[in-house]
Amino acid sequence: MTTPNRPTPQPGILDIAPYLPGKSGAPGSKAVKLSANESPLGASPKAVAAFAAAAEHLEIYPEGSSRLLREALGEIHGIDPAHIICGNGSDDLLHLLAQTYLGEGDEAVMNRYGFSVYPIITKAAGARIVLAEETDYTADVDLLLAAVTERTKIVWLANPNNPTGTYLSDAEMRRLHAGLRPDILLVIDNAYAEYVTAADFSVGQMLVDQADNVVMVRTFSKMGLAAARIGWMVAPDHVTDAIHRIRGPFNVNLPAQLAGAAATRDVAFNEDLRAHNARWREWLTAQLHGNAMRVVPSQANFILVLFEDAAAAAKAFETLLKGGYVVREVGPSYGITNGLRISIGSEEAMRGVAGILTEMGAGR
Repeated sequence: MTTPNRPTPQPGILDIAPYLPGKSGAPGSKAVKLSANESPLGASPKAVAAFAAAAEHLEIYPEGSSRLLREALGEIHGIDPAHIICGNGSDDLLHLLAQTYLGEGDEAVMNRYGFSVYPIITKAAGARIVLAEETDYTADVDLLLAAVTERTKIVWLANPNNPTGTYLSDAEMRRLHAGLRPDILLVIDNAYAEYVTAADFSVGQMLVDQADNVVMVRTFSKMGLAAARIGWMVAPDHVTDAIHRIRGPFNVNLPAQLAGAAATRDVAFNEDLRAHNARWREWLTAQLHGNAMRVVPSQANFILVLFEDAAAAAKAFETLLKGGYVVREVGPSYGITNGLRISIGSEEAMRGVAGILTEMGAGR
C-alpha cells in the first residue's frame, strides 16, 4: 500500500461541487445587489441597538444554549423553548442534521430544484442524494414519495423553495408526511416563511408537535440579519437530544443572540418588511410576466424569471449588470440555464429592473 505524500480528504469529498453564492458585482462597483435575497429595509433598529450593546461584553463567552434567543422565539411563535435549537445560520443546523442522521449507504431525497446546500451536506455525510422531478417548478408529493427507497433516511424540502419561490400547501405537506415511514426524517426548511402570503400555507409547526420524525428549520438571514448568521430549528425531544451531543458549545455568538431576540420581538418592523415584499413582488411579477418572459409564481422574497433560452437569460443578466443591478444566475447551481433569480429590493431598484427588462422584451 502506497502512503500518500500529504493528507487526503475522505472518499467523495472532492466530488462535491461547492456552494456558489450570488455575485456582488465587480470590485468598486456601485451596482445594487439583488442576488442574495437580503432585506431591502435593512435590519430592525432594535436588533441593531442590541447588537451594538453586545460590544461591551466581547470578552465573555456567549450562553451556550442561546437561552435568551430561544425564549424570545418561544414567546412570539408559541413554541416551548426546550424544543428550539439555534445555530450559526440555518446551514449550521442542516449540516448537523445530515451528520446525525445520514451515513455511508444511506439516501436523502430532495426535489430537482431544491436548495443547493442539500446535496453538499448529504454527500459530506457519506450518503447519496436522490433527486425527485418537479411539476412546473414545484415539488411534487407523489414524485417525492416515489423516490423513497429502503435506504432513505431524510427528505429535504424547502418551503417555499429556493430558487423557484414555489410552495406546498399545508394539506400537501401533511400528505407527504403521511406517506413516509416513521424512521425517515422530514426536514422542512422554512427560510422564506415570513414572506408567504398564501392562505393555505403552514410552517409545519403542528406536524412537528404531532410527529416524531419532522423538524422545522428557519433563519434570520432573509429578515435583515444575514451578517449575524442566526438559524433556529424546532424538533422533537429525541432529535434535540441527538443534535445537542454534537453541536458546537458556543455556536451562536453573543451579539447574534441578542440581535436575534430583539428582531424576533420587533413585530412591527417584520410586518413592514413583509408588506413591502408582498407589494413589490406582485408589482414586479405583473410588469415582467408575458413580456418575452415568464415569472414563476413566488411566495418568497424573490422571483424566478424564465427567458426563451440560455442566451436570452445571459443577455438579460449582462444588460442588468450594465444598468447597475446584480441578479442571480441559476444555471450554474441549479441547471435552470434560462432563468434569473431577482431579489425583491427597494422601490427604486424594482422600477429600474422592470424598466430594463421590459425594454429588452419590447425590442425583440
